[in-house]
Amino acid sequence: MEHQGRTAFITGGARGLGFGFAKALAAEGARIAIADIDAAEGERAAARLRERGAEAIALACDVANEESVDEAIVAAEAGLGGVDILINNAGLLTRHYSRDFSALPRADIRACLDVNIMGVINCAVSARKSMARRGGGTIVNIASIAGYSVAGAYGLSKLAVRGLTISLAREFAPDGIRVNGVAPGLMATDTVMADLPREMVDHFVNDLQLIKRQGQPQDIVDAVLFLCSSRAGFITGETIKVAGGFPLEV
Repeated sequence: MEHQGRTAFITGGARGLGFGFAKALAAEGARIAIADIDAAEGERAAARLRERGAEAIALACDVANEESVDEAIVAAEAGLGGVDILINNAGLLTRHYSRDFSALPRADIRACLDVNIMGVINCAVSARKSMARRGGGTIVNIASIAGYSVAGAYGLSKLAVRGLTISLAREFAPDGIRVNGVAPGLMATDTVMADLPREMVDHFVNDLQLIKRQGQPQDIVDAVLFLCSSRAGFITGETIKVAGGFPLEV
């Protein structure tokens, strides 16, 4: 199996796309560290993986808090031997954070940027040491097509994730660490479908996308698995849009 003997540290891994990444990597032999701010939900997710025969632990982790991240990485090293794969999936995602800056409380703007930007930095910098000791690794940052239109704090944060992917790829290359990103489009996740009106979803799929179906979580899981694999061994610093052909840019 592709990831036999490797450890994946997945932020926001207790549910949604994060748990999808965890299941897929576990199926390919990886040990899984579920890092989530909801410790109880994280433990339930890890238990579900263990029921499938995977080696998995749950770690309480607030990605916006540097000390919390450092402690979680140390715990992953102690419990699973180190970190080979980091998926920066945790993030604040609702239409609320895409409102105009003048309509959004500054505390909410700060919270969005702390989680979506500083969370990536905190986890990447902390995991780098563990990866370097193991001869290298791979990091995948979950961006968004919102980072191409840059609406509000959320769009700004995901634009920053694209920039961080390039910056970290340059910085971490001497340690044999590849850093890439995936920018999902409008995906049929529970969070998105609960937050957006049906007419908005239909307009996006039918009028804006080139592929006339809604993106599924598995589309993102497949892209992340590819970037984590040896098949992507010559790819770093890139963000791949998985969005049905929207937006296309030169």
